Amino acid sequence: MSFEDATKSNRRQFIQMAGVGIAASSAIALSGTQASASVPKPELTTGSFVGKRLLPDLVVADPTAIPGPISYDSPRSHDIHLVAKSVVSEILPGVTHTFMTFNGQVPAPMIRARQGDTLNITVTNSPENETSHSIDLHAVRGTGGGAGYSEVAPGKSKTFTFKADYPGAFIYHCGVSNMDEHISRGMFGMIVIEPLEGLPAVDREFYIGQHELYTKESFGQPGEANFDGRSMVKEDPTYVLFSGAVAPFVASRFGTMKAEVGETVRVFLVSGGPNLMSSFHPVGNVWSRAWPQGGLANEPLKYIQTWPVTPGSTFVGDMDLPVPGLITLVDHALSRVTNKGNAAQIEVIGDDNPEFLDAKG
Repeated sequence: MSFEDATKSNRRQFIQMAGVGIAASSAIALSGTQASASVPKPELTTGSFVGKRLLPDLVVADPTAIPGPISYDSPRSHDIHLVAKSVVSEILPGVTHTFMTFNGQVPAPMIRARQGDTLNITVTNSPENETSHSIDLHAVRGTGGGAGYSEVAPGKSKTFTFKADYPGAFIYHCGVSNMDEHISRGMFGMIVIEPLEGLPAVDREFYIGQHELYTKESFGQPGEANFDGRSMVKEDPTYVLFSGAVAPFVASRFGTMKAEVGETVRVFLVSGGPNLMSSFHPVGNVWSRAWPQGGLANEPLKYIQTWPVTPGSTFVGDMDLPVPGLITLVDHALSRVTNKGNAAQIEVIGDDNPEFLDAKG
């Protein structure tokens, strides 16, 4: 088999694994099965992410391992420690990349606080790193969103303090001069500053990050995928990823995200970029409530199908779940799904609801 044929084969294997072809995206599970009355339904155990275990040497962040909603009503102080570290992690089976991360995960840990809180941010640069790192939080008023106070050499730490005086869901990312490369390779996350009145209650919350990865090697080529700055300048990524891997939250990879019929779920998306806009869409559902650009101070929009999420921004959306099945989260620039790896799924478990959906075939 020629190299070109092998690359095409890898793409076909991904498309088959992902099951998100344009014509059948909402009907085909990534494992090749469909959640319906004729298929045994998995039991939903404690916690909402009950797929395969995420291995400790992966950068893929558990989408449910996030701080819970704010439950206090007076200002507090929070100590946040972010460690810049490099991690070799799997993009696809047999394909790895040396990611740049905060705390070893992509996206970086969600920071959650309340309007009026004080945050003490410490950035530590691991001694084995070769470059400086910093942090730019879009929740901060000040030089570089804090980058001017936090750039730190390998083996060093710096701390700065800010007051969160406006609400919203904001990106944070490395803010050094070549930040585009650092973000592409994983150094971005979300900081949620809840408004004083809090957010509407939901049953479950999920947190994912979208970013492009630019490599010298083609999609699926085995071995180490080396970063390619020229492709980044051309804005021609090899991969468009959720959370540092091709289709991470599907049955055939690390397991679907889980919810139950009748619940409401909230999805926090942070778009690292560094270059592409995400047309964020839940195949098989709509955003019942949506806060574009993470604008939590505003009234949510209702019943939004697809929303543009620009690089360096966020999206917060709620979904109602009246029927069982699979909701596939995608960038609706669909070639990024079928050719570059952008897919994740929420598996809704429960009984059929013919009042809402009745398959008569």
